Amino acid sequence: MLPLSRSGKTALEVAIWAAKQAGSLLLSHLPGQREVNYKPGRANVVTDADIAAEKAILDILQGEYPEYNFLSEESPQINTDSPYTWIIDPLDGTNNYLFGVPFFATNIALAYEEDVILGLTYDPIRKELFHAQKGDGAFLNHYPISVSVRPKVKSSFIGCDLGYDSEEGKRILDMMQTLWPGIHGLRIMGSAALGLAYVSCGRFDVYLHAYLYPWDSASGILLINEAGGRITDWAGEPATYKSSQLIASNGIVYSEFTKIIE
Repeated sequence: MLPLSRSGKTALEVAIWAAKQAGSLLLSHLPGQREVNYKPGRANVVTDADIAAEKAILDILQGEYPEYNFLSEESPQINTDSPYTWIIDPLDGTNNYLFGVPFFATNIALAYEEDVILGLTYDPIRKELFHAQKGDGAFLNHYPISVSVRPKVKSSFIGCDLGYDSEEGKRILDMMQTLWPGIHGLRIMGSAALGLAYVSCGRFDVYLHAYLYPWDSASGILLINEAGGRITDWAGEPATYKSSQLIASNGIVYSEFTKIIE
């Protein structure tokens, strides 16, 4: 049972409220000029919209769960004595957003110690809300979802991203060259959050990334596990939100895929 908030709402209700507030704000800022700052890493940017969306989320979550820890992409980490931590990415896909590509999302997850127990990924453009609670399955707009059942790499639709590290990005491209043309299709997403969510609902059979942060992956890891998939680090160990290199799959093609890219 997830903890109730100060006002008596469930953690899921609060997370949905916060994500939709952030999504509305991102959409309202989308047509305008962006104030942009650069962070370490290739093309790693933060916009004024990231900051505003994060503030909207934190205002809600801190108001409802003031005693919890908070780990958010654009703010200093807040540590308390609580075993619970909210993990927040206000805008995943910032470069897509910056260039007007309508493919980005908000991620909110809740962890108990190091175990993610609630994950939510919200795409405000398509009004698609992916969520999962540990042990309860995965959902898209409150309808149950599951990973694909395609059995072979050659029939697989695969997503990936290059990240902000040039060498790791080149490594991904080398892997994709090894796979091509022996797969059905390949997409570079620009949003790890949506790449992982798309595995959870069967749109992708595999998603690969070489350098992720907790706020990128916490929600997606739970979504895929609850949807019946398999998600590991590159050593084959079960993924945690602290894993930076991830292979997400429907589970059926995992062994064949990893053997090919070795």
